[in-house]
Amino acid sequence: MDTEIRHYRTGDVERVLDVTRDCASFVSSRGSGLLHVFVPHATAGIAILEAGAGSDDDLLAALADLLPADDRWRHRHGSPGHGRAHVMPAFVPPYASVPVIDGELTLGTWQSICLVDLNVDNPVRDVRFSFLSGG
Repeated sequence: MDTEIRHYRTGDVERVLDVTRDCASFVSSRGSGLLHVFVPHATAGIAILEAGAGSDDDLLAALADLLPADDRWRHRHGSPGHGRAHVMPAFVPPYASVPVIDGELTLGTWQSICLVDLNVDNPVRDVRFSFLSGG
């Protein structure tokens, strides 16, 4: 299994960050198999969705409706509402897997692989790309 960790600056705002190009670059010379993308953080996730056409902002809005940034959360350290970021991976998991054929991601036309980060207290995230080959 080939693996690589990349670092992303998400800053101090909630963010959906498209990492598809980096994923494509990682698998480009690896043949056919499976790309597994994993974020080793308790407050971030990986989503496959249409990015850059408003869907990323829609996802953040939906998560804000579902998981309000208020004082209801028992997990209370960090910024107000920080506990919601610890619940988010139950809805946006910390991983995704995508088939790769001849070094190409087999995503649909409008699909992108995105890092979803609601934790405004942690400005840098690691993402692990792993390639599992069929043979």
